[in-house]
Amino acid sequence: MIIKQNPSAPRPPRVGERPLATLPEFRNLGVIVRILLIANAMGFAAALVRAPLPADIAPLSVEIAGLLEPLLLLQLLALVALDGWLRRLPYAWGCAGVMLSTVAIVALAQAVDQRWLRLADASWWRTYVLALIVCGTVLLYFNYRIRALSPALIAARLQALQARIRPHFLFNSINAVLSLIRSEPKQAESALEDMADLFRAVMSDNRALIPLADEIALCKQYLNLEKLRLGHRLQVKWHVEHMPGDALVPPLILQPLIENAVYHGVQESNEASEISINIYLRRGELHAILANPIYPSKEDHSGNRIAIDNIRERLALHFDAEAGLSAKALRNLFTVHIHMPYRTPARANP
Repeated sequence: MIIKQNPSAPRPPRVGERPLATLPEFRNLGVIVRILLIANAMGFAAALVRAPLPADIAPLSVEIAGLLEPLLLLQLLALVALDGWLRRLPYAWGCAGVMLSTVAIVALAQAVDQRWLRLADASWWRTYVLALIVCGTVLLYFNYRIRALSPALIAARLQALQARIRPHFLFNSINAVLSLIRSEPKQAESALEDMADLFRAVMSDNRALIPLADEIALCKQYLNLEKLRLGHRLQVKWHVEHMPGDALVPPLILQPLIENAVYHGVQESNEASEISINIYLRRGELHAILANPIYPSKEDHSGNRIAIDNIRERLALHFDAEAGLSAKALRNLFTVHIHMPYRTPARANP
């Protein structure tokens, strides 16, 4: 299995390398909300500075908000419309495009409503400077946020690699292959190919989104190897009849959760235990629900927490507020529910 990559996505930072700067996805609801909050906070700060008396802060804030909101909405509409084009540009040119659209919208606002000049003390250039300061602050915030979250991608890859080279995993997998070489040479060859693909996936230096079908194939290869070790104890029920295989997802978004289900669920019992994986599309959202048995007397949930926290960070980096992960333990069942927006290559690269 070859993991397909999105050629338009930026290369991820290597260990010790600064993350590449990228523009946010302006069509994302979380990004829009953050822009509105930052701009309105700066508008309120301007009211605090300009108000001669404390009693004047509230009416001046309302006046500034009344002028700022239409401008913000126009700017957001422009950014949503230009999102695909802007994010295909080099970062510096993309920022320049955002700044240019800001200047154009301020010019339009001044031509339509002269109150903008009064708020800027009748200095036309001051209006543009203030608008560019707000725009620059927003861009700096998202740049900082991406740089702050990007290490989660490196951590995810290193964590997955560390899990793959667990001595008992390698030892058991190699022993299983050796036991099959003479009796089932084709199955042994298939197991070796699965191991090679697992290493290739976790060592891949690419943070691009991949098709969901490829992530599922990788999960099945991992489960095939664990099946050699656990035999009938490992039972997996797939509910993927309504799964959109072309949906783009972060790499290794499901495999670490399935691995935890095996290590903290199935192998804790000497009897057959079932892992349930349900993936479906509903109202433009991709949902993945994983469930596995738990045994409170033996279970250590630290591995689950590490994987879940890392996946949450990567979902936030790729999809902001439009994606999320919830986990809960109910009686003897541990369930993880992931939801994210439905993205396809066509939608990701308009």
